[in-house]
Amino acid sequence: MSYTANAPLLPRSDTSWFTEWRRTLDWGLVAGAVLLLFIGLLMSLAAGPSASTRIGYDDAYHFVYRQAALAAIGFTIMIVMSFLDRKWARRAATMIFFVSLGMMVIVLGIGHEAKGAQRWLRFAGFSIQPSEMVKPALILLCGWLLAQRELYPKGPWALIAFLFYAVTLGLLLMQPDVGQSALLTFAFIITFFVSGLPKRWVAVFAVGGGALAFFLYNLLPYVKRRVDMIFNPEPLDSYQLDKAAEAISRGGLFGVGPGEGLVKARLPDAHTDFIFAVMAEEFGLVAIIVLMAIFAMMAIRGFRASARIEDGYARTAAAGLFTLFSLQAAVNIGVNLAVLPPTGMTLPFVSYGGSSMVGMGLTLGLALALVRGEGTRSRGQYG
Repeated sequence: MSYTANAPLLPRSDTSWFTEWRRTLDWGLVAGAVLLLFIGLLMSLAAGPSASTRIGYDDAYHFVYRQAALAAIGFTIMIVMSFLDRKWARRAATMIFFVSLGMMVIVLGIGHEAKGAQRWLRFAGFSIQPSEMVKPALILLCGWLLAQRELYPKGPWALIAFLFYAVTLGLLLMQPDVGQSALLTFAFIITFFVSGLPKRWVAVFAVGGGALAFFLYNLLPYVKRRVDMIFNPEPLDSYQLDKAAEAISRGGLFGVGPGEGLVKARLPDAHTDFIFAVMAEEFGLVAIIVLMAIFAMMAIRGFRASARIEDGYARTAAAGLFTLFSLQAAVNIGVNLAVLPPTGMTLPFVSYGGSSMVGMGLTLGLALALVRGEGTRSRGQYG
């Protein structure tokens, strides 16, 4: 019985950089990202027109066109980053980190303010949120720094990594952006844990994190209000969470049908933070289970690939990057299900948002670069 390949096979003698990239790239993760991007485009058709009407745009498909362009940009960034080897991934992340950090400083002075937060830089009709780029860059840079302890045990690598994290955290809290601060902190702790977290640092993180959470809850009224929405919602205005719950309950098992959702017209941020609720209403429980399964598949596949890497830098940084990606999805879904306080986080590759799309493309692209070959081949020292 003969077998004929449907596509030309790559000869083993072909060692070109493109062939090497094709052989070692995790196409399962790429397929998951593409599925999420297509779901995002579909949901922009569902939620975009009502959002355009509510905001006052003349073109009902304003957000649909922009979502398509942003999806192309996010996908391109992901693929371009995946071409990098581990040395150049670290170099690119270092440059992105310091540029983004500088932009975050500028934001505090001349940044655009919206909903009580000053997080964006606006120019030529576009806005950018530097914190979306600084997160993956910081995690990869810290992963490299922490791995240097294996080569140079006497160096202050952990202290340098912690200082970079502390400066970034401080700038985030000054915006303020408590949700992204918590996300970054958790990813940083996972990165530290994978690198071999000393016992004394466990106490530092536990005490410091608990004290910071206590002070933020008591010092920032909007943090207290959002947390109380979950634990004591009766006296508070929980309009968004109530509408999200209404949308999810109306969807039932198979939804009310594409474009037939009613709650999205009355739900603020339906095309961004609460796109999950819109999907639940129009496509039902089955659809959101499939969506969550895609995120779960990508998280499990990513963490398994990270665990197989022998290179300490790549293993540590990849684990932190996949934590950023998967935890942001979990937080967004948790907010829509009213089990977590509203945070303003988007659903990766699905929600509308230019900075979020760029940040997620960068996060997953750098992670793909680090797990190329799924840790089966050594790439030498840490670059």
